[in-house]
Amino acid sequence: MKIRASFWCLLLVLSSFATGCLYAQTTVPSTTASASQEAMDRDLLEVTIPQLEQLYRRHKYTVTEVVRWHIARIERYNGIYRAVQNLDVQGALATAAREDAEAKAGGSNFVPGPMWGVPIVTKANTSIKGLVTTDGWKGYLIPGHELVAPKDATIITKLRAAGAVILGQTNMPDFAASDTNRSTAYGRTGNAYDVRFSPGGSSGGTVTAVTSNFAVLGNGTDTGNSIRMPSATSSVVGVFPTRGLVSIAGIAPLDWLLDNTGPIARTVTDATIALDVMAGEDPHDPRTIGSAAQAQHGPYTQYLKPDALKGKRFGVPAFILSGAGIPFQGIPAAASPSEVAQDTEDSRELLRPETRAAFMKAIEGLRAAGATVIFDDSILPDSFAVTVARVGTFPYVREGTEKFLAGYGPAQYHSAEEYEKAVGSPLPHTIIGGVSSTNPEGRRSLPQALIETDPQAEANFFGPRKRALDAYNETLDRLHLDGFVYPATQMPPPDETMPQNGKISEGPHSATGWVNMIGVPAVVVPGGFYPDGLPFGLELSARPWKDGDLLSWAYAYEQATQHRRPPVLVEKGLLPNAR
Repeated sequence: MKIRASFWCLLLVLSSFATGCLYAQTTVPSTTASASQEAMDRDLLEVTIPQLEQLYRRHKYTVTEVVRWHIARIERYNGIYRAVQNLDVQGALATAAREDAEAKAGGSNFVPGPMWGVPIVTKANTSIKGLVTTDGWKGYLIPGHELVAPKDATIITKLRAAGAVILGQTNMPDFAASDTNRSTAYGRTGNAYDVRFSPGGSSGGTVTAVTSNFAVLGNGTDTGNSIRMPSATSSVVGVFPTRGLVSIAGIAPLDWLLDNTGPIARTVTDATIALDVMAGEDPHDPRTIGSAAQAQHGPYTQYLKPDALKGKRFGVPAFILSGAGIPFQGIPAAASPSEVAQDTEDSRELLRPETRAAFMKAIEGLRAAGATVIFDDSILPDSFAVTVARVGTFPYVREGTEKFLAGYGPAQYHSAEEYEKAVGSPLPHTIIGGVSSTNPEGRRSLPQALIETDPQAEANFFGPRKRALDAYNETLDRLHLDGFVYPATQMPPPDETMPQNGKISEGPHSATGWVNMIGVPAVVVPGGFYPDGLPFGLELSARPWKDGDLLSWAYAYEQATQHRRPPVLVEKGLLPNAR
């Protein structure tokens, strides 16, 4: 019995040892995996393009690993923040695998593109071959009638050629026609700093994705403020290039005479690298023809110097501080005096006291970096707002939609008329005209025309635009200013769980649509935070085609202030699917 007991004791000890060994074998890889995940989190959270290049150069990660990390982050948090409308896992991983194979085959001779292996997102109005261009609207998602892009938009072609990996498409309001980010195609996008609050629109999906580290950067589009205003809500950099520097071909238009596209990133450097890739002449966008001769020579990264603000002079536009009204898409020449007065009053947006305080605090960073900031009632006064408000574009919106569908519509429809025949209902007036977009009840009828042949085009658009641009440049010359500086929004991001002025918020709002109307470059940089922890954005604008100078000022401000602070995301929150 003693021998038998000793045997069983020995067997028990050996069994326990074996179990311990088995446990160790099963947990060591788990610990290693956990450590590896922690290392990736440290390396990739807030990663920049130059940092990512170094990681690839040292063979620390493959493109596939980096892409999978970003996909996992989207899958973890997107159910709350609803930033990514269409996650293209298959397409992103296929691109990543191809790039990894190319790098392996090239060995030491492999030369990556400027955005090689950089995970990006694109706004849902930007055509990607084989994917649905929802434009935020459920009407382009009708089963059997989806707007599947037959080819890539010009900027997508350029980004792919540079090596970018497209993760998916970001949410946006219908046709980009809103200052917040609620979509009939996908629902509501929340602000990454507090999901209850608005991220702004219409590029709110991209800014929430980028500030949340779902991607390194993305593109936005801007018809009246839609890159810059949401960038301000989310502590990211948003670039509105000189109109004509970057092609908008293949982007579903809201108003093709005002539309623009540019990068949204967490740093000025990353935004500049992306702009270098996106810029260039395109025969499919006439406004880009001749841009190479007018623009500052690239690459724009050469302008990024930390002392670029020393000795620079910036004026603060008086009309923004007073909240003067500039109606979206302007006021056509045929409007009566009473209609002009009503439209102007309806568009008035006062600068909120808390935003004025944040602005005054933010410009101290400019002064500390060596710049002079000038306040004067003659700097773009209310009379400038009156001039620029007469740049009327709505009579020509249908032309832009027709051109887009002709080149980028699906096989079923290449015009508004063909869409109506295929689907059985018309496209909304917002993108084909008929009545005032600011007053759908039809207070003023606006017949559609081709701008190239319309006898009213000079009075509606070309004349007022030239006068407004002349006034802009004259102010720079008269006061020896390098550019202008102002708040990117007129108010903080609103809480969308609470009524604002008796209704669900349609903001935040800005007073920056005049930039689109004259086509000058502007950039938003993180300018600090409100007392409640939500971001404030500072906007700078420059002379036409001085995009390099503009980015140099933004870079110097960024380096001097270091305002950006990433959000802390949650996995449970309010209103994840509210529309």
